Amino acid sequence: MTNKERYIELCNKEKSIPIFSRYFWLDAVCGTENWNVILINNNKNEIIASMPYYASKEYGLVRLKMPRLTQKLGPWLKPREFKSENDKLSYEKEIFTKLIEGIPKAHEFKQSFDYTINNWLPFYWKGFVQTTRYTYAIKNIKDLDLIYSGFDRSKKKNINKAKKIVSIDYNLGPKEFYENHKYTLSLQNQTIEYSFELFRRICNSVVDRGNGKIICARDDQGNIHGALFIIWDNYSAYDLISTIDPTYRNSGSATLLVLEAIKYSSKYVDVFDFEGSMIEGVERSFRKFGSNQTPYFQVSKVFSKRLKLAYFLKDLIEK
Repeated sequence: MTNKERYIELCNKEKSIPIFSRYFWLDAVCGTENWNVILINNNKNEIIASMPYYASKEYGLVRLKMPRLTQKLGPWLKPREFKSENDKLSYEKEIFTKLIEGIPKAHEFKQSFDYTINNWLPFYWKGFVQTTRYTYAIKNIKDLDLIYSGFDRSKKKNINKAKKIVSIDYNLGPKEFYENHKYTLSLQNQTIEYSFELFRRICNSVVDRGNGKIICARDDQGNIHGALFIIWDNYSAYDLISTIDPTYRNSGSATLLVLEAIKYSSKYVDVFDFEGSMIEGVERSFRKFGSNQTPYFQVSKVFSKRLKLAYFLKDLIEK
């Protein structure tokens, strides 16, 4: 069996692998021929670690980078117990070193790791660099009363206002969602950054498996005030894409949609992840939902001297 065939079998039985690293997600966002995976086996030939990667070929360069609409990739280690912190760190050093050695020849590597990976030191020792980024997550979402009590007063006000204006609709189709997002961005002089074909593939891969849902808010005239596309795995739900019509920005529907998304996903998971943002205004909004700031690592390395020079010159010009 190939690594990909073995990995597909692993994904079908190992529930701890995040949705962004599962084979059906990678097929949808990368294309079936554009991703592969590094596997580490124990002495029984059982897979104990993996690291999928997306290989993008641009202008003669091979970049191992993050696929579009994908929050995280990075290493996955089969869950196990350790007798001590020393044993855990020694094990991670061994496994991460083997994963690094398995990275194929490329000009550049850049991946965002799951926030459960909090030790990137073995990558540092191999010449990689790291940037800390942040997501915002709400835990224990099955206790909805407690979650709601943690909302900022302004968020509660928005929810009460929106309930008088819009109703929640769970029947919005992928094409209508995409066209609405495209339209609402155009009202803000922005263009959509992903294709409908990509979105359709994602929807087909996750919704049909019971791992995703489109939620929208409509008024009595049928106008869509906003919509969310959420996905989830066995641990967390993710606010993958949101679309808000600026015409109805003051209706409070964006806040109501988040509450409804939390309610809906609480049937499946215990955590709701806003997917984070380094934009100050967006961060402030996420924080007002009572979410926890959660750091994660973006780990990278440029192998090509030519690309290193290009980045150096780019930074020099910008400064």
